Amino acid sequence: MKHISIKIAFLAVTLLAGCDSNFEELNKNPNAYTEPVINSLFSSVALRAAGVSAPQHNNKEAGCFMQYYTSLNAVQWAGDKYLFSDNYNGRLWRVTYPETMKETVQLLHLLQDDPEMVNQYNIVRIMKVYIMHRVTDMYGDVPYFEAGLGYISGVYKPKYDRQSEIYADMLKELDEAAVALDPSKPSYGPADFVYDGDVVKWKRFAYSMMLRLGMRLTKVDAAMAETWVKKAIAGGVMQSNDDLARMIHEASPRSLVNWSADQIRGAEGVNPAAEGRGLLKMNKTFIDHLKETNDPRMPFLVTLWEGNVNVANLPQSTEPERQKGLPGGYDNNSIRTIIPNWDSDMLREYSEPNIHTFLDLTSPDIFQSCAEVKLLLAEAALRGWTTGSSREYYEDAVRCSLGEQELFPNGMGRDAALVAANDYLAANPYPENGTFDEQMEQIHTQFWVAVFPNNLEVYANWRRTDYPKLIPTNYPGNETGGVIPRRLVYLVEEKTLNTENYEAAIAAQGPDLMLTSVWWDKE
Repeated sequence: MKHISIKIAFLAVTLLAGCDSNFEELNKNPNAYTEPVINSLFSSVALRAAGVSAPQHNNKEAGCFMQYYTSLNAVQWAGDKYLFSDNYNGRLWRVTYPETMKETVQLLHLLQDDPEMVNQYNIVRIMKVYIMHRVTDMYGDVPYFEAGLGYISGVYKPKYDRQSEIYADMLKELDEAAVALDPSKPSYGPADFVYDGDVVKWKRFAYSMMLRLGMRLTKVDAAMAETWVKKAIAGGVMQSNDDLARMIHEASPRSLVNWSADQIRGAEGVNPAAEGRGLLKMNKTFIDHLKETNDPRMPFLVTLWEGNVNVANLPQSTEPERQKGLPGGYDNNSIRTIIPNWDSDMLREYSEPNIHTFLDLTSPDIFQSCAEVKLLLAEAALRGWTTGSSREYYEDAVRCSLGEQELFPNGMGRDAALVAANDYLAANPYPENGTFDEQMEQIHTQFWVAVFPNNLEVYANWRRTDYPKLIPTNYPGNETGGVIPRRLVYLVEEKTLNTENYEAAIAAQGPDLMLTSVWWDKE
């Protein structure tokens, strides 16, 4: 895949090429859209879907729920204490509806009747599912069928749709889009920052997303889940890391950087200038698990502050035995109840996420990984929904997870990753003769490690499976009574600007609380 800067340059040249001496162009409708504009719109949609701007705040929040991150700050980092923060709570919504979905629906409207642009149209359908499934998974019933229609149809107060209906349509869209993709016809080419116009890989992504969404239904409708999981596997899901869906980033301009990395490296995170006294630390739960399993991913994921200040210090600052996680659910005062004589300088003893590897500004955003797909296949095999060995799928997932490092700065190479994966599997074998629950716990505890830092997806998978087994915190004044949240609450402005539809959603789904489960999160 070419670098984004090259692709942007290509688009710019394409646009400028229209400004020539062909005066007959003056007779064309100036309001008509041409292919370069469509390409630019798609590039914008993909960048926003990767988290450019606000959605990454919710990824950080989900990372706190899942006990990757913690902080002694109860304002910027309210998530690990289950406090309500409007600054975080509504970010995904506030960017998706007025920006990302507006452009996505606009593209669908422009492309739907052009048979020569069948690939462009159906790729956007896949992207729409990727965008919207994150929103509905975080909030529950949300505007879906009328989302983004303000520009097209003047619908400025969209109704909320039941999540059951949203999921049925998303799965249908993935099915129809995958079948309709045609490798013999043109695609977005270099305007496609995910697959560089490779239609075959988009088809695999569609079926892999179908596997993800189908498996999401196991608690609420096992028969429906089985149907869609089998259809996804038959269609052809990701086979290797060559198939994973990722967004490549550049170090500049800021609009092209890895936004999650940019957020974590800022004043609210692990700004190197803070020299270890920043707001964000790795949670003790996560660090303890990595150390207990002697996980070879630890040096890639975490470091002491010296490594973040200077990449040359990484060999020493990432030594596993030196890592220590900060207990979650405390502030600058209450931490003294478990760590006597606490002083802010003691923060320097605790591990931080590594900003020179997976949080480098040029590191890729992974929409869906081969490791995730293999773990879902391991569960499918365990349930009898596919052929093959659950153990073999699990082991392939670990190898894919370690193998991803070659896509990142300062990650281990392919050969070293394979050796590390095999050593890890030998030390932490899959319980092939264990009970269903024991195997599920192994699969989805591995999911927790392997899919990080796609925290929105890990949070959704945890709500479905209840793995890994996490011990919640009970910070004074929290919103849930010391229970890990099951969803985010709706926006304050929805209550006042879209009141009728908001109230209908509450009547259908239940109280607008962090403990109200979404449709698929049922016992």
